[in-house]
Amino acid sequence: MAAYIQARFAERIGGARFGKSTKIYKFEKIKRAKAAAQQANPGMELLDFGVGEPDQMAFPGVVETLQREAARWENRGYADNGIGEFQTAAARYLDRVFGAPGIDPQGEVLHCIGAKPALAMLPACFIDPGDVAIVTVPGYPVLATHTRWYGGRVVELPLTQEHHYLPDLSALKASDLKRAKLLYLNYPNNPTGASATREFYQEVVRFAKQHKLIVVVDAAYAGLTYGEPPMSFLSIPGAKDVGVELHSLSKAFNMTGWRLGFVAGNPLVVSAFGMVKDNCDSGQFQAIQRAGIYALEHPEITAEIGKKYERRLRRLTDTLGAIGFDVTMPRGSFFLYTRAPKATKGGRRFKAAEDVSQFLIAERLISTVPWDDVGHYLRFSATFLAKDDADERRVLDELKTRLSDLALVF
Repeated sequence: MAAYIQARFAERIGGARFGKSTKIYKFEKIKRAKAAAQQANPGMELLDFGVGEPDQMAFPGVVETLQREAARWENRGYADNGIGEFQTAAARYLDRVFGAPGIDPQGEVLHCIGAKPALAMLPACFIDPGDVAIVTVPGYPVLATHTRWYGGRVVELPLTQEHHYLPDLSALKASDLKRAKLLYLNYPNNPTGASATREFYQEVVRFAKQHKLIVVVDAAYAGLTYGEPPMSFLSIPGAKDVGVELHSLSKAFNMTGWRLGFVAGNPLVVSAFGMVKDNCDSGQFQAIQRAGIYALEHPEITAEIGKKYERRLRRLTDTLGAIGFDVTMPRGSFFLYTRAPKATKGGRRFKAAEDVSQFLIAERLISTVPWDDVGHYLRFSATFLAKDDADERRVLDELKTRLSDLALVF
């Protein structure tokens, strides 16, 4: 390899130091710990509550639509910024499921190859060096990463249990708001499972207009809500004036690997996204988009999926609560977020949630995701592997058995 290549990397990914860091990303650390634990304990089942994707396939009607459409000659070519039928289906879906009427499929909706690339592209539309993006933490880091890559600055808004994991917009400094362009929100929230209220979104619309902010709402889990109907930011009067919402078919329709979603809302923002997207990709395979149309036209699929996650989350809440965790049934997503223990009565002390996560993997073959951004928390996912209702109960009983004898101290 030519020696000069090491000095040519962009500073945004580490410059000449690229590839030399000894710091390990937490998800890679979890992956390595799981592999080591399984090697050290052959034959012992790993209870994986860390994985954040559905444990089942897409429903038969979706799969059958893909199979049929993949064989059609007219679907073979570039999709570019999407097919009109998918945009129309997305607009109807927002109206029917979320009570967000009036979305123009011709100018206010565009497909994306999953929500993650869309989040990555949006800073390219707005962020110049020195500009600010406001993001909530803990949370999904992609928009913040790309903001920094464009020379922007990230201002973090903490999500705390005391405020029901909704950000306190009044805590933002005037100096930060002066350069702020983007306000990024994610509800139902990963990792906390919290849902936004209409009152909060109404406040966001007022706040965005006052401070000239563009609101980006990541609604990847929007269809998975419990005890209340699903809600869209775009159902709030004035929301379309100030921002967009990103939807994903991954979680709501068991389509993670299919990579399909859409951006909807303010036509100028959607147009800017389309321009950047057109310079990044050539669109998702049309047959996948047509399978996505089938999914969007059958929201009862999400309702069925939601019943499973709600059942699992209630059982998981009961299981962890019986052990001593401070847990509350979440209002959305498939995540359960809870304070990490401080120690075991056997004398093992933990400085951070990451220490707890690594300990549980190594000592009990229980995988969770640690979050140490705002306090020390563990995220348990209801996407753990289980074949049926009886198997769910078996897995959770095993979780309780493995945790109980640790005598965790909170």
